Amino acid sequence: MNLKNILIQLIVFIGLELKSVFSGGIRIGLICDRNVAEMQTVFETAIEVANANLEVPLLFTESEVPFGDSYEAYKVMCDMLMMGVGGIFGPSSKNSVLHLMSFCDAKEIPFMSSYIDVDSSKSVMINLHPHPSDIARAIHDLIEAYEWTSLTFLYESGDYLNILNELISLYDSGGPYITARRYDLQLNLNYKSILRRVRKSDDSYVVIVGSVETLPEVLRQAQQVGIITEDYSYIIGSMDMQAIDLEEFKYSEVNITTFRMFSPQQPEVRKLITELGYPDDDEERNITCPITIEMALLYDAIQFYAETTKTMRFKPVAMNCSDKNNYWDKGSSIGNYLRLTVAQGLTGNIYLENGVRSHYNLELVELTSTGLQKIGDWDSDKGLSINRFTPEEPILESDSLSLVNKSLIVLLAMNAPHVTLKQSTMKLSGNNRYEGFGVELIQRLAEKLGFNFTFHMHKDGNYGSFNSTSNISTGMVREIMEGRADLGITDLTITSEREAGVDFTIPFMNLGISILYQKPRKADPKLFSFMDPFSGKVWLWLGISFFGVSLAFFILGRIAPGEWDNPYPCIEEPEELENQLSMGNSIWFATGALLQQGSEIAPKALSTRLLASIWWFFTLILVASYTANLAACLTFENPTSVIDDVKDLAENKGGVQYGAKSSGSTRTFFKNSEDETYMLMNNYMNQNPSLLTSTNDEGVERVLTENYAFLMESTSIEYNVARICNLTQIGGLLDEKGYGIAMRKNWPYRDKLNNALLELQESGVLAKMKSKWWFELGTGSCTKKTEQSEATEMGMPNLGGVYFVLLIGSSIAAACGLIDWLFFVLRKARRYKVRFMDALKEEFQIVIDFSNNTKIVCSTGSIYSRNSSLTIDSNELNT
Repeated sequence: MNLKNILIQLIVFIGLELKSVFSGGIRIGLICDRNVAEMQTVFETAIEVANANLEVPLLFTESEVPFGDSYEAYKVMCDMLMMGVGGIFGPSSKNSVLHLMSFCDAKEIPFMSSYIDVDSSKSVMINLHPHPSDIARAIHDLIEAYEWTSLTFLYESGDYLNILNELISLYDSGGPYITARRYDLQLNLNYKSILRRVRKSDDSYVVIVGSVETLPEVLRQAQQVGIITEDYSYIIGSMDMQAIDLEEFKYSEVNITTFRMFSPQQPEVRKLITELGYPDDDEERNITCPITIEMALLYDAIQFYAETTKTMRFKPVAMNCSDKNNYWDKGSSIGNYLRLTVAQGLTGNIYLENGVRSHYNLELVELTSTGLQKIGDWDSDKGLSINRFTPEEPILESDSLSLVNKSLIVLLAMNAPHVTLKQSTMKLSGNNRYEGFGVELIQRLAEKLGFNFTFHMHKDGNYGSFNSTSNISTGMVREIMEGRADLGITDLTITSEREAGVDFTIPFMNLGISILYQKPRKADPKLFSFMDPFSGKVWLWLGISFFGVSLAFFILGRIAPGEWDNPYPCIEEPEELENQLSMGNSIWFATGALLQQGSEIAPKALSTRLLASIWWFFTLILVASYTANLAACLTFENPTSVIDDVKDLAENKGGVQYGAKSSGSTRTFFKNSEDETYMLMNNYMNQNPSLLTSTNDEGVERVLTENYAFLMESTSIEYNVARICNLTQIGGLLDEKGYGIAMRKNWPYRDKLNNALLELQESGVLAKMKSKWWFELGTGSCTKKTEQSEATEMGMPNLGGVYFVLLIGSSIAAACGLIDWLFFVLRKARRYKVRFMDALKEEFQIVIDFSNNTKIVCSTGSIYSRNSSLTIDSNELNT
């Protein structure tokens, strides 16, 4: 190492020491390798909370490293040690944790980790995660309570084998039969082969231990192979079950039990959720909570470490990793003090015994239709206690209008996403066969009002109507009127005809009729598309400028004395002078500059050179603008739509045919409308009954295969557009209406359903349900791309400046040329001793003789020839 590097390191070291002294706080470091943004937010929030009760504040430094990169983590840690840190909060990777822990042990720097299985015997190592033996004891107690006689133990990797070993050691020869199966990342997230073995075995009891990264996919694939049903029971040994989205498993009737160290309803947890940028939604938190066990333990570790600064006084020192004899003499004391400290955090009581967390409590929770509900506790000292209780029930009325324990028949009609058949490898029966927005809505209402229900499918798909004149009803309306069903739900529109025969709830979704058509197609390229970069006005002014500048070159060339040359250089006193800037040459010079090719013409006089420079600048900017915009115009093909609104459709613009579903509210709307446009469309559909369809799916298919537009409800259009990339909605809504739940006339429980719907609407549940069934489930093939901005022609507002520069420059050049010519005439008049006006008149006659590009120096009859004794030197005169 040379002297320069030694001096640099010395300066950095001194600077860091001074910074530590003047900072007035204790610096601690965080090394992140997963969920970096969330972990840093938790880290900073925890320090902010801790500093509120500290005299000496905690300072923080954060760094991100690749997951599993021990070398990079080591380099980052060495940088932190150079700054002087009082503790390191380690990464998530086990390899990185072990590497950094051994080094911190040598330097006696407190090291904190939340990895599940790390040796905590070292004095500087603090791990707040429950020990694998405790997790095994909790699982053992739960298995004993459930009286399982055999089970399958699924574990993610070798890191979780200690839990299995501890669990086996808790049983004697009479324990349950345990089949261990491993799933890991080496299977590229394809666990179906392992899960099929579970399905084919006789075990219906499963224990799963793994990380939050793999558990969601394991459960999802388990559902796909048919083992997430009421026939199976699961114990999840991970503490991160609350961080998984459990929405799709709530209604599977599977028994899933797990442990957690904190409740999402705790005020500190809710505050932390808000700090991470998530809404504080009680109902949503029961289904999924963004706070993982790793985040919670990091938060608690900060509070735990802060306890030492309340009684101990110390200041971190900067250390060099390359110095093997360098260590922090206060580090072991801090570690020993932490092992004797008791604190409270998000995860409850924090107490270490022999470096292992003890005297703490775990919540036992079970997955229900409303999310994770607490059913008991597991104490590390007292063991398991199950206090199963019914989740908070809605207030139930005792009068005769209560729906509690009533059994209702709900009539369904197949139409995605309102009602569809559930996809499953197992044979389903009863209510489990159906899913969709309408199905979930009935389930939500049943939870609130306490009734039971049975789904019946209306097979012909006819929603029906009621004719009050003939008293004839059809479809679903007829079955409800005749008492064969209590409720009817699908995309059933509330209309006056139907309300004459049945009652409806308040609308649970508002919509209108719109037009479904193919997305705009790309326009055919034009023959003269190369003209598109500029507007017509720009091209016009370009032509005017071109001929104007060419004419200016020609005139200035005749005026400027410097442009009149001796055609025979060997003759010192020529009789004639020649000008190269003829009209043709001037046009050729302007053309060469415009096309960026140049020419053999070279201006010589100041005025012509100035004009040439301005013209070159003008053409440079104009050609560059043209080239740039030409690339955009040629690569971008502006999509064009045949129809833009309902008027275009009514006029059959572009030969587009149109139709609607032959029976239903959409067809009724056109029949009853008194608007001229809609009446014209109704006549067209009456004259062309072949354009009407029996189902919405048939109409969608015709839109895709024919020059055809389909009139349907906007909600159905949104659903199809989100899944079929070639479709789009044309124009706005033609009317306004709503979907409702149909029931018999004067049904006594209508107000109960209305109140429950209002509660779901006000709490945002209906909006979330629509987002789920319309835009989340089943979508993905038509991901939204960033819309390419349309290439537009450049007009005079874009290029007016360069024309202005050309005009000003040309004016200056003309002024220079005129002044130069006048001085030339003046010098010539003095030399030949003639009057200035006479000389000006004669020179002007030579200039305006456009047919002649040569000039006789002293012709017979000229005013200059009268003084023949003077010697004529053309070069001198020009100079």
